[in-house]
Amino acid sequence: MPHPLPGAVGLSHLSAYDWEAADGVCGGSPHLHLVCTEAYVVTGGRGAVQTLSPDGCRELPLEPGAIAWFTPGTVHRMVQGGDLRITVLMQNSGLPEAGDAVFTFPPEVLADPDRYAAAAQLPPGTGPETATAARRRRDLAVEGYLVLREALAAGDTGPYLEFQRAAARLVRDKVPHWRELWQAGALATAERTGAQLDALASGEPAYLDEATAYEAGPTRLGGFGMCGRRDEYNLPGTTLPYGGE
Repeated sequence: MPHPLPGAVGLSHLSAYDWEAADGVCGGSPHLHLVCTEAYVVTGGRGAVQTLSPDGCRELPLEPGAIAWFTPGTVHRMVQGGDLRITVLMQNSGLPEAGDAVFTFPPEVLADPDRYAAAAQLPPGTGPETATAARRRRDLAVEGYLVLREALAAGDTGPYLEFQRAAARLVRDKVPHWRELWQAGALATAERTGAQLDALASGEPAYLDEATAYEAGPTRLGGFGMCGRRDEYNLPGTTLPYGGE
């Protein structure tokens, strides 16, 4: 992967949705990542991130300067509290865009790959049609999320664990492609560091002759992401749109 960001991370900026959901909360589409840890760096406003995991239901406050991160398998939902804006750092750049993120749609949708794909896909662009589809997708994800949350709150981990298994089944066929992306991105970056350490130890750091700098700016503003309106960078593996967003 040419010129990856440090650590081959993904990068985007999000403004949390202010659409009210069925439970009266304004925010994004609950989902999990299967192999990626995600971090929120809060740059403005107020809000929270609601999470579901085997250790229960949590709500982490978000305010400027705060950082929150969640490991693979953790369902997370960004909640708007007022002008919330965050920078997202994503492990294994390229994998979320390749399907590592799975929405908390109801079980009957997760069980049918074609139905899931139709519900997750958005029309291209940033106009009203895309906004309507993004809100409909968010509402469907919240529908499934509320069932999982209610069960966890009652001490029943069964529905949550079944959602994790259903998500894993849904993406199983994509794993060979994900492995290629990982090998070209995060793994290659780590191996390059190993080669640089070997060169330093030998006293022949020829790789330093290739030192240079790069720059980039957002190439799409206000796209419809999972959690909110998203500013993206057209860098290899960084924030290419999620499945047509």
